[in-house]
Amino acid sequence: MGDIRTLKVIDKFSGVFQRFGVDYPAMRKILQVKLMMDQRRVPTIFTQQGQKKKKKAAENEGNGFLKSLWMYAFFGLFTIPFIVMGENYLFQMSIMFGFVMFIVMTSMISDFSAVLLDIRDKNILHTRPIDKKTISAAKMMHVFIYLFFLTASIVTIPLLVGLFKHGVFFFLLSIILIMLLEAFILVITALIYMLILKFFDGEKLKDIINYVQIGLSFSIMIGYQVLGRSFEFINFDVVLSPKWWQVFIIPMWFGAPYELILNRQFHSYYVIFAILAIVVPIVSFIIYLRLVPSFEKNLQKLASYSVNKEKKRSKLGSLIINTICSGKEEQAFFRFASLMMKNERDFKLRVYPSLGFAIILPFIFLFNSLRDGGFSSISTGKGYLTIYSTMIIIPSVITMLKFSGKYKGAWIYKTVPLSSLSPLLKGTLKAFLARLYLPLYLVLCILFIVVFGARVIPDLILAFLIASFYTIFCFIILKRTIPFSESFEAVGQTESWKIFVLMIPIAAFAGLHYISTMFNFGVYVFILIMLLANLFLWRKRISV
Repeated sequence: MGDIRTLKVIDKFSGVFQRFGVDYPAMRKILQVKLMMDQRRVPTIFTQQGQKKKKKAAENEGNGFLKSLWMYAFFGLFTIPFIVMGENYLFQMSIMFGFVMFIVMTSMISDFSAVLLDIRDKNILHTRPIDKKTISAAKMMHVFIYLFFLTASIVTIPLLVGLFKHGVFFFLLSIILIMLLEAFILVITALIYMLILKFFDGEKLKDIINYVQIGLSFSIMIGYQVLGRSFEFINFDVVLSPKWWQVFIIPMWFGAPYELILNRQFHSYYVIFAILAIVVPIVSFIIYLRLVPSFEKNLQKLASYSVNKEKKRSKLGSLIINTICSGKEEQAFFRFASLMMKNERDFKLRVYPSLGFAIILPFIFLFNSLRDGGFSSISTGKGYLTIYSTMIIIPSVITMLKFSGKYKGAWIYKTVPLSSLSPLLKGTLKAFLARLYLPLYLVLCILFIVVFGARVIPDLILAFLIASFYTIFCFIILKRTIPFSESFEAVGQTESWKIFVLMIPIAAFAGLHYISTMFNFGVYVFILIMLLANLFLWRKRISV
């Protein structure tokens, strides 16, 4: 087993680990094995590659994550304009740190959660004469190494540009603040998982962790929108209007020290933000170190399994299924697809964040209108047409329906006595509409009725009929495959260009809806047309 260059650098700090009671030779050996094993893992960013390319990459020597750093470096180039645009550091660096936090947190969720929540150490290492402190230190360094490479690849070029533009103090201050940000991200992720591990166990715990990962992605998207709206452009200058809630916008903490040190601006909110940027990461890291033993102990709950009690079918649910599904075969596959979408953790992690984004997107457009014209102009206008933005998730979700972590069980389709797979395909698509799309759509409908009044109810009905038509239309256009029959490793084979092209009909439908509102009973005529179109398309036999 060859040596790794990163470990040679860590060797120079071996004395620091030994002072804290860590058995450094044992920790180094554990790290060496972990890093060697990581060469087999394909990073999430490589899921856009084809399966054949992945196999070739796996055959080559070297860590796949390290080979993916060029992609993160490319993302980092987008922060350069914010660094060179002027000397309004709070705005510029808040955007820059917000971008870095978004990329790193996303990677923590997708790639490093498996490292933080690894329970194999106890089975393999705890049976050896190795103390728990050494094992915990190895796990922490394992995550830290990858966070270092990930962050360095993102910020190295932008910071070098900042060095030439703003000087040495800017460069050194950026390095210190980025280290604090990395520590904060690592600790806050671990503390969230630690809190969950405290109160849940078994299969329920795994579901909760999955929802937390989705919630983190959801929060990051909301936070980035709030960050951008904390500043206003007045006469081409960026102006901050201080509000109490801005204390909770973490990237602004790390932008404030630049104003204090480089611009000599000592406003109270700059001082508060700067104190938070220094104190919170350090204090949280100290708390994390003290809670590590408890974290490792509770982590073993992931190894336990609990059997969920089978829920009785509700009469209302059965009535809905019998109404929207034609035939017992389609009803059976509707229930089957519903259970797969509910229980498939990989599917939920990849699809549910986009469902959350679909709820946010209409209100992002409405908030922009609110700043321009006020609430009265929104309530009397046609901003309810922004509900069409929720349809952008339909093509991508339909594409994901063919993937499953249990794809090898797809042989069961061959054993089902069906003359056609059409009931399977229709049942699955109807399950998506009823179980995933319709609930979030109803939430938006309630909010839109509150904002725009009861006058928009026919428009909301029309929009859902169009979404139903668009769903079956997308499935026919996209590469048709048996649901849940392919591995998630093959996600890179999806026809992303078709998904992009399928965004065009959404704008066309929204335009036709807008035109229909200009005529008396135009919306009702459009509803009738879409009812007939749905009946024709959904009754059509679909095959793969």
